[in-house]
Amino acid sequence: MTSTERIQADRLRERVAEDLRRARERSTLLTDAVDDDDLVRQHSRLMSPLVWDLAHIGNQEELWLVRDVGGREPVRHDIDDLYDAFQHPRADRPSLPLLNPAEARGYVREVRDKVLDVLETSPLEGRPLVERAFAFGMIVQHEQQHDETMLATHQLRKGTPVLHAEPPPPAAPLPAREVLVPGGPFTMGTSAEPWALDNERPAFGVDLAPYWIDTVPVSNGDYLAFIDAGGYDDPRWWSESGWAHRMKASLSAPRFWERDGDRWVRTRFGVVEPVPLDEPVVHVCFHEAAAYAKWAGKRLPTEAEWEKAARWDPASGRSRRYPWGDDDPGPQHANLGQRHLRPAPVGAYPAGESPLGVRQLIGDVWEWCDSDFLPYPGFRAFPYKEYSEVFFRGDYKMLRGGSFGTDAAAVRGTFRNWDHPIRRQIFAGFRCARDAERP
Repeated sequence: MTSTERIQADRLRERVAEDLRRARERSTLLTDAVDDDDLVRQHSRLMSPLVWDLAHIGNQEELWLVRDVGGREPVRHDIDDLYDAFQHPRADRPSLPLLNPAEARGYVREVRDKVLDVLETSPLEGRPLVERAFAFGMIVQHEQQHDETMLATHQLRKGTPVLHAEPPPPAAPLPAREVLVPGGPFTMGTSAEPWALDNERPAFGVDLAPYWIDTVPVSNGDYLAFIDAGGYDDPRWWSESGWAHRMKASLSAPRFWERDGDRWVRTRFGVVEPVPLDEPVVHVCFHEAAAYAKWAGKRLPTEAEWEKAARWDPASGRSRRYPWGDDDPGPQHANLGQRHLRPAPVGAYPAGESPLGVRQLIGDVWEWCDSDFLPYPGFRAFPYKEYSEVFFRGDYKMLRGGSFGTDAAAVRGTFRNWDHPIRRQIFAGFRCARDAERP
């Protein structure tokens, strides 16, 4: 190894160690914020007990980094089955003989100590799993993804507020309500991003017709107009499956909204407050988003349309890592990492807009796209089929861009998220699109 390569490897190790530290700091905040009774309680059948998430984070770290990358002896081989997400549905996890809070905290500390030792000695090259620290990056993203899941559990939790944060920055003026994306080819996905997950790969060309896309996500105020117009009571705006779910679930407003006299209020992490009209709507399912879009005379963008709006640079013709360029997200670019515990007003973060002028594509709210979860051409499962392949062609719709609860390490312009179209506990909103005539 040359001196330059050694310096690069040392810098990569420093970055990995910092990302691991940040993820664990967040996991600790989310679990230390409540008492042991709250940690072991299931706050919704859709979610695991917080203590399960914590030990699962440690177990995945042990499996991939301690045992596989490091070749070390198991720390707790006896708990692998308990924390295998595919063996136990979330609704069943409270009945398992889980580690108690003290045991879970001790376990994740012991695993992390061993991981940091492995990081110091791993060559970070020689096989795909360790090349450019991929396995470490995968585990960083895994922990941050579970941190967002735990944040969603906090939103479902009842009781005194325990999480607090400063408000997000204000909106900046918008030059237009929607932006025209010219037709033509662009490169979707990636073959170069070192920590990109298998479903983001490989890069491939997509040729799209021209379309208009909203400059910002749909706001609470805009969505309230749909409610006031009787949108939830008119089957014209809903797909057949969407209307069936709306009726079965008795949907009448976004989750966590309630009528309070002549106004709407929402519950946000235990705080009851008036619905802020200028924030992006959040906690709506795919069916609600699609119904609003049809009512507004538009539609939801496809996944490819979302990504072109987020990444394509008309000046160079290439696809960027992020809307603003190739630099990692900074606080001026996007609302990420539960820094503010709420979406920023629509029009915020002008420094994060795309070359075409589309804003808030990263952070604030996950955005529903009208596409199914399918593999890209040339897809190869790596490092295991259960991350993506087993979900392809299921009952899933795509979500892109991350939310205020997503960490910068776990989102990028190519990152793909997916969920059932009925889910509302996630931090999901949407923006609309519409067809345009070719010139």
